[in-house]
Amino acid sequence: MQAIRLDAFRQRFDTLVSNVAGVVVTSPDNLRLALLGLFAQGHLLLEDLPGVGKTMLAKAIAASIDARFSRIQFTPDLLPSDITGTSVFDMHRQTFEFVPGPIFANVVLADELNRAGPRTQSALLESMGEGQVSADGVVRPLPRPFAVIATQNLIESYGTFPLPNSQLDRFMVSMTLGLPAPEQEMEILRRAEQGVGTERLTPVLSTEEVAEMQDTVLSVEVALPVQQYIVNLAAASRNSDALTVGVSPRASTALMRACQAWSAFAGRSFVVPEDVQKLAPHVWGHRVLAGPDHGAGAGRTAITELIDAVPIPL
Repeated sequence: MQAIRLDAFRQRFDTLVSNVAGVVVTSPDNLRLALLGLFAQGHLLLEDLPGVGKTMLAKAIAASIDARFSRIQFTPDLLPSDITGTSVFDMHRQTFEFVPGPIFANVVLADELNRAGPRTQSALLESMGEGQVSADGVVRPLPRPFAVIATQNLIESYGTFPLPNSQLDRFMVSMTLGLPAPEQEMEILRRAEQGVGTERLTPVLSTEEVAEMQDTVLSVEVALPVQQYIVNLAAASRNSDALTVGVSPRASTALMRACQAWSAFAGRSFVVPEDVQKLAPHVWGHRVLAGPDHGAGAGRTAITELIDAVPIPL
């Protein structure tokens, strides 16, 4: 796939953000964070209260890039084959034929992911990590672009199964949309009154154009001092008294890739330390483990404190 120039990248990206903002009422910063996974070839975890627009956000992104969209409602009785697909016997041909599951889409909404059991949660690991599905001894590639947008009920909710570290590590970005400000909620009511929804969206990009933009992200330069800064922050997380588990090398790579995309969003061909400081809590906050006495969001808070403590290399 051919990469495109950064000025064309930014023009396409701004058009996409404006299109999604036509139905999703949230801050521009939230929209850029939500699109990081798509353009940095990662996945997004939304940890929020019900009813704040998580499903609408996923549907709006898919509709705006003319993508194949699927929604998987995770429940305790959901089976792995309900996600990946299964083989069905064809009576006429007298052979088994593989019927792809809903994971074979460009944008997959994994709704209430932590309501399913660990066995079903693990069905996503290969898909999210490798972009493929292995079934019946055959490896089947997933379409490109491919992004999972998962929602997670609060840990205190009834009937939830905590996501293991291996699962959380597959998500590039975690974030919350949060409750809207009063003026934003007024705008939500106005749009609801007029029936404004994702069905009114028209695509402004194709999946092929998104794939080109993904290649452009890889061309953004990350200078050695910035790479050293990421490594120093990672080392500090592993030695922090506030954390029982620091970040992995995969997390360092994910942060660098996210920073490349964030720089491209701004039309820059290089990453600056401010990109690292902005994104580290969102890329690393869900991957670390805080002490038992810390509550929700403690990982993100600990990463923010590390950013204040670790100097930027000259």
